[in-house]
Amino acid sequence: MTEKHSDKSENPRVLTGITTTGSPHLGNYVGAIKPAIQASQADNVDSFLFLADYHAMIKSHEPDKIHQSTIEIAASWLALGLDADQVTFYRQSDVPEIMELSWILTCWTAKGLMNRAHAYKANVQSNEANNDDADFGITMGLFSYPVLMAADILMFNGFKIPVGRDQIQHVEMARDIAQRFNHHYGDHFVLPEAMIDDNVAVLQGLDGRKMSKSYNNTIPLFDTEKKLKKSINKIKTNLLEPGDPKDADNSTVFQVWRAFASAEQTADMRQQFADGIAWGEAKRCLFELINQELAEPRQRYAELMADPIAMEKILLAGAEKARDVSVPKLSDIRSAIGIRPITGK
Repeated sequence: MTEKHSDKSENPRVLTGITTTGSPHLGNYVGAIKPAIQASQADNVDSFLFLADYHAMIKSHEPDKIHQSTIEIAASWLALGLDADQVTFYRQSDVPEIMELSWILTCWTAKGLMNRAHAYKANVQSNEANNDDADFGITMGLFSYPVLMAADILMFNGFKIPVGRDQIQHVEMARDIAQRFNHHYGDHFVLPEAMIDDNVAVLQGLDGRKMSKSYNNTIPLFDTEKKLKKSINKIKTNLLEPGDPKDADNSTVFQVWRAFASAEQTADMRQQFADGIAWGEAKRCLFELINQELAEPRQRYAELMADPIAMEKILLAGAEKARDVSVPKLSDIRSAIGIRPITGK
């Protein structure tokens, strides 16, 4: 089966979704936002970047939080340099064809495949450990969200899908679903591939665990300078005194430093750790490094947050570009499965 990378372009499509469930933090920036924006600037790819607001309903049933998160995430990406004219940047909910495709794919997805989804299995195991019913508190949204993720990808013939290692399974599921559909109805979907960049940093949070809203250990991306400094000062360290050599590789301060620093700056700070830099001094240097990179984007972010009408126009223009692809794509899919005008063949 021949794979086509896109509908109207010879360039492969790179597709990334951002779930609207909270305020962006430094971990989001170095792990997803920065590499995605850099990739979108290449001449040989078509980038599709979207706000996954329907996915957010799986984790949050608080309308105001989902709405506010959508605003903050859109402003963050634009403030950090995303060129909306160069990419297709849209809200998932503004492209209704995605939801219709999700149902069509659901009708071709084996329940056994969904049973193997990591998030579902983790919830089942947690329930069993608590002596609850295996499916206690598990919604159909949680159970079947890999199908919606598949629809996000397959609707636009997403070929290269940047994900962390914990998300590889979802891309593989999308591939399985596409293969099954293609086998029955013909070659309609590109088979997506997970794109893993081992050089992308996964930041530790204030307590040394992975930086995550779930752990409440994040450093917000666009707080004020004062709040950024305060957050950095909260990073957990050991009790080694100034002058005592410190292990850079086991230090959250150094790990965050490395995510923002050049190779030369990283080597220099590693030597300062070996020479016994004081924790207070290391955190001061870290604040200055991060603040220097975020100062201009912070100003642009404030301007965007003060002009929601401008952001809305950008997202609606992105949705129009996305629907230039999704409308004819869904029409072909509907025809293939037999949903077509009575007078059609």
